[in-house]
Amino acid sequence: MVSNPFQCLTLSLLIIPPLLITTYLLAAFPHPPEAVYVHKSLASLPPDAKSWSIYPEDFYPGGGYVSLPFGRMRYWLMGPEKGQKVVLIHGLSIPAMIWKDVAPQLASQGYRVLVYDLYGRGYSDAPQTTYDANLYTVQLALLMQYLRWEKAIIAGVSMGGGIATAFTAQFPHLVDDKVVLIACAGLMEASDISRTAKFMSSPLVQTLTSSAPARKYLQRLIMKNSTAALAASAAPADKKESIVTEIVRLQSAHLTGYNAALSSSMRDGPIRGQAPSFSSDGFNDRAVLVIHGTKDNTVNPRYGSLILTLLPPTTRDRSRLITLEGAGHDLTISHGDDVTQAMLEFLKKK
Repeated sequence: MVSNPFQCLTLSLLIIPPLLITTYLLAAFPHPPEAVYVHKSLASLPPDAKSWSIYPEDFYPGGGYVSLPFGRMRYWLMGPEKGQKVVLIHGLSIPAMIWKDVAPQLASQGYRVLVYDLYGRGYSDAPQTTYDANLYTVQLALLMQYLRWEKAIIAGVSMGGGIATAFTAQFPHLVDDKVVLIACAGLMEASDISRTAKFMSSPLVQTLTSSAPARKYLQRLIMKNSTAALAASAAPADKKESIVTEIVRLQSAHLTGYNAALSSSMRDGPIRGQAPSFSSDGFNDRAVLVIHGTKDNTVNPRYGSLILTLLPPTTRDRSRLITLEGAGHDLTISHGDDVTQAMLEFLKKK
């Protein structure tokens, strides 16, 4: 028992403050959640911006916008309305223009083709949030609901393949009996990502590169090195690739949410950790086409064959891997005709 008044006071000072703090923390009611801040898309740039000549809003026919909980997004519909439905999902940095040599050909063969810009790219807004698999799969699910599509064949390139995989695992009732994975990410390890990419995708660096002075510098640099925009439909393959590189630079320079979207996708997105999705029941009794280049320096070609081993047995027997000799990562640009032909043969097969 403490009898000394001084000791009593000291003991009270030691016990009471922590007790009050603990009581406050247990009883305090949280503040209401703040609304997600949304950065604008290419649609916000002035009409004379170079992006409008390289990648205009009407890049594909049948374009439209829809406002979803995380911002407004852009989509395009091609092909006959009663054709079999196919969704094409682009990858990490290049918006839907990457399907230019594939989507129109599928549409001309009678398929109803949906292409769209992922959040943070092209003409879709960039919510200030975590760009994980759930963000992307829910975006597509809500878009299909808006369009009243009950299900569709799902195809994705690069990170889009990882999204297609996660989507099949999470929303199998929205996926038809075929899935196409092109240069598919989803199984990458941290060791596959360069130190430079890891450094550039860190939150601190992205805060700096997304700042107004950094973007102004990039804008001046682009204007200094700018060349006349070439029509992609009439350009040889190397020119097409230069146009693609240009749209990446333009997004980085002019869109405040673009760099953050890319860096979060690198850290949190479906380029990694999708092994359980490939093995999930969502892939049961479906056929999967995997297309990969033998010289892919972004997603190692070994992942193409590994995907097949992860699929459920009922799917593995109906699936196949096509390797394009000497091809790199951006297959829909460098080998658009080969990809389209492989897809058409696969989609027509019973």
